[in-house]
Amino acid sequence: MKPVDTIESVLKRKSRQVWSVEPTAMVFEAIQKMSDKGIGALLVMSNGRLDGIISERDYARKVILKDRSSKRTQVREIMTSLVMVVTPQDTVQECMRLMTEHRIRHLPVMDGDKVVGVVSIGDMVNWTIQSHEETIGQLEGYIAGKYPG
Repeated sequence: MKPVDTIESVLKRKSRQVWSVEPTAMVFEAIQKMSDKGIGALLVMSNGRLDGIISERDYARKVILKDRSSKRTQVREIMTSLVMVVTPQDTVQECMRLMTEHRIRHLPVMDGDKVVGVVSIGDMVNWTIQSHEETIGQLEGYIAGKYPG
């Protein structure tokens, strides 16, 4: 594993399950679903099309801090509609750069106009850690004389 590995490689090691909510759902339902699934964001989809993303951060900033009711506010009212996306061919390094520059934690993975997964900053960090552990293992093997070749 290397930072130049593709997002396709990351998706192969994790669940491709995509959790979503309709734009007309109430924010309370979205937050409840995030809690039930142990995730920090949901894609907002209608008729199989990506309309936006809603995160815990959206909830905190656009509902709680504005003293709105999560049971009377629709997801479409607080979702982020301009969603940055990546493709399975993009690299881990490119995704980490995007996430850092734009201060986002989740990226939908699109193959054409179809959502094929979601990667989080946690996925990117785990990938990087595993990559470093593999490199360290290879270097230790080389130093110990177990290097193939």
